[in-house]
Amino acid sequence: MLPQRVKRAITENPKKLANLIDLANLPSTLREFVGQSQISRLGCFMRVWSYIKTNNLQDPNDKNVIICDDKLRSILLGKPRVDLAELPVLIKLHFPKEPK
Repeated sequence: MLPQRVKRAITENPKKLANLIDLANLPSTLREFVGQSQISRLGCFMRVWSYIKTNNLQDPNDKNVIICDDKLRSILLGKPRVDLAELPVLIKLHFPKEPK
């Protein structure tokens, strides 16, 4: 069951949801990381988050900070540490913008 805030956001602006779930062709760096040539932005974020959890890349002292290994650094603009709030923004940079 979706929270009321999410339901309202989807009904008011369905294009936002479409941008999250539409398949997009990936650039080569992200394609190598994900292992697919097409994926949605949401699916890509889920794959990256799964990789972070599997490889225990969260800072033990501050779970909101991700310590990037070489593979993760290749898709996150070479940053050695990334704040959790920055992660969706950095992933979004790899997806083409929708024409208006």
